[in-house]
This record gives sequence, structure tokens and C-alpha cells, in this order.
Amino acid sequence: MHRYLGARLSTLMFLQFFIWGAWYTTIAVYMTAQGMETLTHWPYTVNPVAAIIAPFFLGLVADRYFSTEKILGVLHLLGGLVLLAVPSASGTPTLFILLLLLYNLCFMPTLALANSLAFHNIRSQEKQFPLIRVFGTIGWIVAGLFISFVLSRFVTGVAEQTALPLYSAAVVSIVLGAYSFTLPHTPPPGAGRAVSVRSIAGLDALEQLGSRSFYIFIISSLLICIPLSAYYNFTQIFLGAAGVRNIAATQTLGQMSEVVFMLLIPFFFARLGVKWMLAVGMGAWVLRYILFALAAPDAVFWMIAGGILLHGVCYDFFFVTGQIYVDKKSTAAVRGQAQGLLVLVTYGVGMLIGAQVAGNVYNRFLGAAPALTLAQWRNFWWIPALFAAAILVFFVLTFRDRVARGKGAPAGAATGRTDAPGAGG
Repeated sequence: MHRYLGARLSTLMFLQFFIWGAWYTTIAVYMTAQGMETLTHWPYTVNPVAAIIAPFFLGLVADRYFSTEKILGVLHLLGGLVLLAVPSASGTPTLFILLLLLYNLCFMPTLALANSLAFHNIRSQEKQFPLIRVFGTIGWIVAGLFISFVLSRFVTGVAEQTALPLYSAAVVSIVLGAYSFTLPHTPPPGAGRAVSVRSIAGLDALEQLGSRSFYIFIISSLLICIPLSAYYNFTQIFLGAAGVRNIAATQTLGQMSEVVFMLLIPFFFARLGVKWMLAVGMGAWVLRYILFALAAPDAVFWMIAGGILLHGVCYDFFFVTGQIYVDKKSTAAVRGQAQGLLVLVTYGVGMLIGAQVAGNVYNRFLGAAPALTLAQWRNFWWIPALFAAAILVFFVLTFRDRVARGKGAPAGAATGRTDAPGAGG
């Protein structure tokens, strides 16, 4: 790899996930402060809608006709301009949400494009890509710290309640858009190749990989993403109710934990295997929500922090292990389709359903009040805890597949992980 190429690609990842972390972990707090407390689930609805559409845009258009660095640059420039306009629409909720949808339609394809550009320009995916991709998680962490400890100096209240995080994400998006044009030329990977909607949706891969256990895995993956959505949407609001001032910074504990457990995956995978890695990941989500529920009445911070710190187990053990499982089950011909199917099922359909379910449950608790009481938060968190526990029991009792326990994740594992919303959070 060229002497400076690693630094250039690491900068790409850092900026890519700084943008996402800056708005994704604060938007619900901002909307609540703007009187849109019953609509906070909509950003987490339009995000998976865009995740569902993105593979079709990439497969049918971007990957066939445009060099990767150029389409990456254009999408970030357009997205940045849209995001700059979002706060001005806060008085018109429908327009506000539509602008967020438009922004996400620009942003979500850039996740795969950034990966594609990096993979095209490095020689060893297994050795080089994790070192580059970890800067994405660092970018997410820095975004949270920047909002809580830097932007807070420019406001009298809580920075997360202002439009500053949105403006920060917009400015960095424009910077990244310009920067993308300086990256190495990367020809469209699908130029001249036949492609179909069926293959993009992963239906060909599902047909080849179809078995009872694989179907159970796919069903469980979809179902577990329904209670998972409550974390991404409502933790930031819960932290505010619990009296936490540095909301974005506190949530970065999860990404710090994620880095640690990512390094531990090969160790645990060799000893637990796929089934129990996935089960531990699901169980961690159950435990997280139980901790939140128990902490709520008295706002016990160590329990709340403990629930956030579980993110490394929650995310890495379930999502990354799931990608490893799909990689091990796949042949070279359908590996990309199979990983795309998993992303579509989890971050697309599962998170979409989850955002709507969690939003409606929250609004039921909310009623005509402006915010939930701490006692109501306790009852709220028990619902995803019980839902996740039921899916965990279903998975443990029905999943029978055996996969060889390697000493490390295969190359394909690294590629699938980075397209996720939870990749940084």
C-alpha cells in the first residue's frame, strides 16, 4: 500500500462516521426540544427505508456507470446541503422528516461506496481493512465528545437540544464530499456486468443457502432488530430524563466497548461457535434493557452506563458473528448477495419495523405529556427486554446449525460489518 494511502482511507472512514454519529445520536433530543416529541421515531424510520433503497441504487446505477470516488463525493456534497436545510424546517414536521429522508437517501449508499473504494485500493482485506475501518468508530466517538464538550461551550443549555450537531454533520459532509474527489480513482465495479433486482435483493443467495437453520437465523435476525430499535431511538431521550448533561459523550461508551470486543471476537468465536456467540449477543440486549429498567426510577447512572457499555457485546457478538456465519455458509458466487440480504433484513426491514413499533409504544406511554416520567421509563424498557428475551429463547431452542470454529473471522466478515447503522453506534 502507498505510504500515505492508509492515512487517506482512514481519514475517509473517520469523516464518514463522524457525520453519522453527530446527527444520529442527537436528533431525537433536538426534535423533543422543538416540540416534535411524538415524532422522534421517524428519523429511525427513514434511515432503514434508505438502507433498503441503497443496494438497488448501488447495484443498478452507481456501481455500473460512475467511478466510486466521484459518486461518493457528489452524494456527500448533496447530503451536506440538504442537512444544512433540515433545522430550518423544524417548525414544519412533515417537511423536516422528508428532508431527513432525502438526506438519508444520499448518505446510506456512501457506506458501501466507502468500503468499496477502500477494498479496491488495498492488497490485504484481512490485515489492512480493520486498521482503516477502526477510524470510523473513532470518528463516531470523537463526534459525541465534540458535541458534548466543544459545542456545549457555545450554548447556554444542552448542545444536543440545539441544531449545532446537525450543522456540524452538514459541514463535515461537505468537507468529505470535496475530499472524496482527491481519493484514488476507483472504476465502477459493476461496469458491463449483468445485474437483476432479484440478485441485489439477495433472493438468489437465499435460494442457494436455504436450510431450516439458515431460515431460523434470518427470521431471528429480523425479529431481534425490532426491540433493538428502541435503543438507537430512545436512549438519548432517556439519558436526558435521567439528568445526564453530556448525552452524546455518554453514548460513546458503547463505541469504546465495541472496539474492545471487536478485537476479542476471534478468541470467543473459537470457543463458543456461531450459535452461542449469537445467543450471547441477544442476551446482552436483554440485559441492557433490564439494566435500563432497573436504573430508571432513581436514575442510577452506573446501571445506565453499564447498559451502554454492553454495546460491544450486543453489536459485535450478534451482528459481526452473523456476518461471519453468512460468510462461512456462502460460496464465492453468492457471498456478496448473501451479505446484502443480511443487511437488507436487519438494518432495513427489521429496523424499519422496530422504529415504528418503538415509536408507537413510546407515544402510548407519553399520552398528552411532554416527556415520560422515570417510572414510565422503567415500564417502557421492560417491553423490549421481554421481546428480546422471547426471541433469544426461540433461537436457542430451534437453531441447530454447526459451523467450523475458526481462529479468526474470514475476510468476508470484515466487509459486511461496515454497512451497518450500528457500525458506529
